[in-house]
Amino acid sequence: MTDTQSSQSTPLADELDPERILTEQFHRARTHLSEVPPGLVDYLRLPRRTINVSVPVQMDDGHIRHFEGYRVLHSRMFGPGKGGIRYHPAVSPGEVKVLAALMSWKCALLHLPFGGAKGGVACDPKELSEGELRRITRRFISELGDNIGPYTDVPAPDVYTDAQTMAWIYDTYDQLHPGENNLPVVTGKPRELGGSAGRTEATSRGCVYTAERLIALGGVPGLDSLQGARVVIQGFGNVGRIAARLFQEMGAHIRAVSDSGGAILAENGDTLDLDRVEAHKADHGSVVGVPGSRTITNDDLLALECDILVPAALGGQIHSGNATRVAARLVVEGANRPITPEADDVLAARGIVVLPDILANAGGVTVSYYEWVQNIEHHSWSLEEVNNRLRTRMFDATDRVVARWRGFPQDCAEQGLCGDLRTAALVEALDRLAKATLQRGIWP
Repeated sequence: MTDTQSSQSTPLADELDPERILTEQFHRARTHLSEVPPGLVDYLRLPRRTINVSVPVQMDDGHIRHFEGYRVLHSRMFGPGKGGIRYHPAVSPGEVKVLAALMSWKCALLHLPFGGAKGGVACDPKELSEGELRRITRRFISELGDNIGPYTDVPAPDVYTDAQTMAWIYDTYDQLHPGENNLPVVTGKPRELGGSAGRTEATSRGCVYTAERLIALGGVPGLDSLQGARVVIQGFGNVGRIAARLFQEMGAHIRAVSDSGGAILAENGDTLDLDRVEAHKADHGSVVGVPGSRTITNDDLLALECDILVPAALGGQIHSGNATRVAARLVVEGANRPITPEADDVLAARGIVVLPDILANAGGVTVSYYEWVQNIEHHSWSLEEVNNRLRTRMFDATDRVVARWRGFPQDCAEQGLCGDLRTAALVEALDRLAKATLQRGIWP
């Protein structure tokens, strides 16, 4: 790669700033909400509560190390806060605040009885033992105290946290609140502790359902079915790995996948053997080197010609420096914030449709809601029932977003308005939140 190519594929630092991205996306939706009072619109953007805690932990070698933990409650307009807890070195108050707002809008869009929340601890799980992670989790939850609860704020898994992490959260909270039904305090738990069937694959399944429905509604020019569609997936973690399987079950061909170690392309140009990919990753820690594949760069993966591109890694992966190289018909945001506003503009101008994170990856929080309901009712639903409910809800949300999208003025650009699916989804969510706020009134 030449120096010129390298500079073109690297975004400016401020383009990736999560708060700036949220502000820009919010502004684009706000231009379509002329009937909502300005002060109320601003209220919908700001968090209700932000908590920073110090998390002192005794490490395996006996020394004490301090970590920073955060929990943001953005809204409780429709119910308790709902949002994941992530463990990552880049976790920051700004990032958590942005993700909490996104969760509020996601829950409003899916008609879930939750507000938005998000949390995390700034740490590197890859450098920590299971015992250290357990102690970080327990201390973090004990520091949050009654700021979380089944009817207050309900955490869930996120980046580098999983069902085991949620089990520790439940146990810690249960120890501090004996004699109560504490199962609904957290979702994404192991099945043995009240976890729901279908929760692990829910985010991925939501991506597939929304893509399937959008295509059926004629929303992607040149693509009329998932059958035979060429799919490229960035990120072979939980979301990307399961999405690959589900797309394949729908008849799609998985051309390429990647993880933090690199990217691979099917050598025959057709489809990867996912059994072989998963086995290789389990043995070697990366997808790179799978027999029958060719190693490529992440930049090249994003530029592969395909029908569907699924960014399922971290935020800011498609930006002004590489958006002109994207060669997909449809981009399905499996991760949160993988595309910057500047890249949105480039993709829209090139006729590439984007299924936004607020809709595409909402399957996770939807099945988290189902788990919460089952825990409250002391009941358990079958996998078939969970998936049928999820499919119906994802289809309904997609239908409403597409209807809103098609209702935008034909001359959006000439009027200075943004008319993509992301803006349509945000308008649909913010309009519902605004109406509910006005109906409830500002108290006191």
